[in-house]
Amino acid sequence: MRKIYYKDIVEKVAKLCKEANYELGEDVLEAFREAKSNEISETGKDVLNQLILNADIAKNERVPMCQDTGVAVFIVELGQECQIIGGNLNDALNEGVIKGYEEGFLRHSIVEHPITRKKSISYNTPSVIHVEIVPGDKLTIHMTAKGGGSENMSTLKMLKPSDGLQGVKDFILNTVRVAGPNACPPLVVGIGIGGNFEKCAYLAKKSLFRPIGERNKLEDIANLEKELMEDINRLGIGPQGMGGNTTALDVKIEIAPCHIAALPVAINLNCHASRHKEGIL
Repeated sequence: MRKIYYKDIVEKVAKLCKEANYELGEDVLEAFREAKSNEISETGKDVLNQLILNADIAKNERVPMCQDTGVAVFIVELGQECQIIGGNLNDALNEGVIKGYEEGFLRHSIVEHPITRKKSISYNTPSVIHVEIVPGDKLTIHMTAKGGGSENMSTLKMLKPSDGLQGVKDFILNTVRVAGPNACPPLVVGIGIGGNFEKCAYLAKKSLFRPIGERNKLEDIANLEKELMEDINRLGIGPQGMGGNTTALDVKIEIAPCHIAALPVAINLNCHASRHKEGIL
């Protein structure tokens, strides 16, 4: 049994929180550059250039790339041969967020009560944590700082099996169309199909952790990702809603088996600041 210490998790998470907000991944930056070269709108090209410059400033000056430093969302792969020493895994993750957001001068966006809007007394916690038990003796922490604007435009619908593939596609395209500029395009569109009510939402979120350009391993789903990407970019919303053919940087789909009477579909939109980092202990 391999021992992993609470304090090491805290330090790793604190670092991930700061890096996620300061440094866009090379996959996102490359998608910006490619989009800029293919964008038909001069205004769209200018917006994409500003996003590239903004990312460069954030990285070099160690400041957040966006004032919305997001909700800390974790997908944690806990090896079944690991033992956490010195405390609880969830507590370590949250303490790491508190440390990282305080040290990094990152905005605290969490309210303690969703109705009264009472502000949380902690530093941007509690986090949203998903833990998957996997073989091995490693702890892999996938972290994203998920912005509120794009999250607000995300949707879930329990379709009927008779709605079929066309119903799924229509729902996805309409969600992006309605979101328009409010989700801060160009977007990464995460989609979960199957499972049940909560599972499809998790699948949609999980899909956003995949690098931009990485296709689903199933050929039919990979083809659907590419088809939806083309359809979304024909909507004309464009970068920051200013018009153009770059509404989405990528479309990602995860699927799961589901009940014969159900066709759950969730769409989790991510703004252009697709902030995801990974740490392994």
